Amino acid sequence: MLKKTIVIVTLFTLFFAVFGCKDDVLPKPASYLRLDYPEAEYVDFKGNCPFVFEMNSKAVIKEDKNCGFSINYPKMKATIYLTYKPVNNDIKKLLKDAQKLTYEHVIKADDILEQPFINPDHKVYGMFYQVDGNAATNSQFYVTDSIKHFVTGSVYFYAKPNFDSIMPAASYIKNDMQRLMETLKWK
Repeated sequence: MLKKTIVIVTLFTLFFAVFGCKDDVLPKPASYLRLDYPEAEYVDFKGNCPFVFEMNSKAVIKEDKNCGFSINYPKMKATIYLTYKPVNNDIKKLLKDAQKLTYEHVIKADDILEQPFINPDHKVYGMFYQVDGNAATNSQFYVTDSIKHFVTGSVYFYAKPNFDSIMPAASYIKNDMQRLMETLKWK
């Protein structure tokens, strides 16, 4: 009987020694996909509106009413919306509305960086806004000649705002928006 008990105890000890010792399970840290995008190639866009600009050849543009445009990035699930308004002695109101639109995001934004833009050769003046944080839009701008034309642009993603996860796409499109703004010319 004693031998039988020793055999059983030895078997249990071996069983627990072999199957009982496992590494501790550690949770994996949160991570995001690495998103690399092709280098942007820009083409001239000339429509029937009183302005022209350069845009990314990978984007799909759709003209809306009153010289508004939707520039869609299907792979990034984002769209740049351009709005045109003629200036009718209401430049102050147009500027106030454009700035108000940007600063409505201050509730969710961590920071809003303003970058003035001046191109006296083509009479294009404006402001580029970079909105950091989990705001609905990460980049916005407006340009005007202060007399006849006023254009605003903003980018929106078709996803819940999470700046960390959309940062590569937001950075890519921000560069495209800056290029669009810097190459915009009045006809």
